[in-house]
Amino acid sequence: MFPTESELTVTVTPTLQQVLDVVDELWPASLAEDWDAVGLVAGRREAEVRRIHFAVDPVAAVVEEACQARADLLITHHPLLLRGVHSVEAGTFKGEVIHRLIESGCALLTAHTNGDSAVGGVNDVLAEILGLQDAQPLQPAADGLAEEGLGRIGTLPQSTTLGDFAATVFEILPAVAGGVRVAGDRDAIIQRVALCGGAGDSLLAAVRASDADVYLTADLRHHPASEAREAVGGDRPYLIDVSHFASEWLWLPAAAQTLDRRLADAGFDVEIAVSGINTDPWDFVLTPGR
Repeated sequence: MFPTESELTVTVTPTLQQVLDVVDELWPASLAEDWDAVGLVAGRREAEVRRIHFAVDPVAAVVEEACQARADLLITHHPLLLRGVHSVEAGTFKGEVIHRLIESGCALLTAHTNGDSAVGGVNDVLAEILGLQDAQPLQPAADGLAEEGLGRIGTLPQSTTLGDFAATVFEILPAVAGGVRVAGDRDAIIQRVALCGGAGDSLLAAVRASDADVYLTADLRHHPASEAREAVGGDRPYLIDVSHFASEWLWLPAAAQTLDRRLADAGFDVEIAVSGINTDPWDFVLTPGR
């Protein structure tokens, strides 16, 4: 029997540059905030990429996991070098990470606020998992598509109580020590939901200007949260504060699947894995009565 045309299709190993080109189509660097540091951190663009590893944070354990798996590229959501450094000597945490990556031949790529704002990015995935309908950006991108930008606001298919919605949020997120914190009447009926994966207190004004019943985000600090609640007299929008890591980890499986599909469509043969390491910095929490 002669092979079919599809059986004759030859897949090739892409270079790092070819992977970067596909990544920029999915999560354009142009969508990154001005203060952000996205893109290639370490690696030779002409090197071949056979294995890709996805993670939220480029911490030592994640880098070791990627290197042990013989990954050629580690893609993380959070930057390793967001703020200026003057040395990457191996005696420092960041220096050791850089040395481990280079010595193992593993490149490092960051997709941060561009991964938040893009279509199919962190916020779209979170909105989809929560079942939000007609989700739109809370803060549209200045030079992007109408669907691109920070945060999302959409509508649940059916109204529910704030308490039940918070319980749903708790169930879908990876288990972390901090759990879920809520500000508002547990029995209040909500349907319109605003969200922002990661730290989202910069969008509180946009949330207040919207018709959101509740705002789901992470890293809400005392003063911004207190002032937001005072500004509405304790009424809507209510607040739900979750783990920064947990809110963004949900994007990784979807991002890995999307990149895998795009690379395959381009004729590239690459193995892609998602880190299972919990990089939330907190280990346990004490609550009243416990």
